[in-house]
Amino acid sequence: MTHPSKRISGLLGGGSDGWGVFNRARRMIADGIDVTELTIGEHDIRTAAPILQDMHRAAMAGHTGYAAVPGTNALRDTVAARVAARTGVPTTRDNVMITPGGQSALFAAHAAACDPGDIALYLDPYYATYPGTLRGVSAEPVCIRTRADDAFQPRAADIAAKANGARSLLINSPNNPTGVVYSRTTLEGIAAVCRDHDLWLISDEVYDTQVWEGEHISPRTLPGMAERTLVVGSMSKSHAMTGSRCGWIVGPEAVIADLINLATHTTYGVPGFIQDAAVFALDQGEALEDEIAAPFRRRRALAQKVLAGQNAISLVPAQGAMYLMLDVRSTGLSGEAFADALLDAHHIAVMPGESFGTAAAGHLRVAMTIEDTAFEAALQTLVRFAEEKAGAQ
Repeated sequence: MTHPSKRISGLLGGGSDGWGVFNRARRMIADGIDVTELTIGEHDIRTAAPILQDMHRAAMAGHTGYAAVPGTNALRDTVAARVAARTGVPTTRDNVMITPGGQSALFAAHAAACDPGDIALYLDPYYATYPGTLRGVSAEPVCIRTRADDAFQPRAADIAAKANGARSLLINSPNNPTGVVYSRTTLEGIAAVCRDHDLWLISDEVYDTQVWEGEHISPRTLPGMAERTLVVGSMSKSHAMTGSRCGWIVGPEAVIADLINLATHTTYGVPGFIQDAAVFALDQGEALEDEIAAPFRRRRALAQKVLAGQNAISLVPAQGAMYLMLDVRSTGLSGEAFADALLDAHHIAVMPGESFGTAAAGHLRVAMTIEDTAFEAALQTLVRFAEEKAGAQ
């Protein structure tokens, strides 16, 4: 009897994929139950009509055949100019490869950094696909816990303690799931570890337009890091183009050349009409990006108002991205138990912190992805539910 490869059958490492509460909520919806979903990072607005119109124009103009595997020159140039303007690091199209979304870029970046069996480091809490992505390139995932007491800012010493023999480190700021933006001090510490231990740094920066406090610093800007950093970007979060599957990797020219060979043998590029629409969207500048980000900025303020004056829930500093990380340990429940009970009692679905590793146990990730009034009402219900549970202790 034939069997799938260990690489494929072992993607989840023998554990859960962390989506149990989400899947149960979706089954309830399928059964006709009204559920308020605060689970996944999907905008409640759709891709802006002018972007879709430009996509249609490009398709009708005939850009529907094979597109250049590295990406069209127009999009690579546009991404390079955007990166150079935001970071000050000289960047050309030869530093850019277009990918079918950020997830594809994460996989390709690790394929470039790691050989089979190499240790690939990542931080806990983590976006749910990270460990499986590392296993998918036959790397050995090694997790480094961050601490709730540090607001989930990674400690350089903790990374260094596991860096001997490692090949890469994956970071994400602004961070999903915590909403934390890594400080300059944090990133300088991470960069020092990468230089000292000769690590590739893979920096997932898909939320770079959603910063509410502090500043987004791309580690590629730090001394000695441009030659060892692969930056992952995407149109999904910044331009509400999640379904268009258009992302990129920015890195050293030689690595990008090798990644183009990988794309030739795997994805074979991104449809040209989607790339044309991405150029159009990026050409709208920060005004459009601010418009896409505005609902999450508003809802963060609403959340801060709802959470003020109560003691059952504490809010991890919500500095960026479209999520809140709520500490519900005062209730005596795990994040998973709280999320299950909330779904049963009030038909509100949130993601347990345990879905993203062990460091955020006793926390919830709440996506700010429904209309303002409904979002505020759901949070008020969540707070009352937490107060009831905490009072029962």
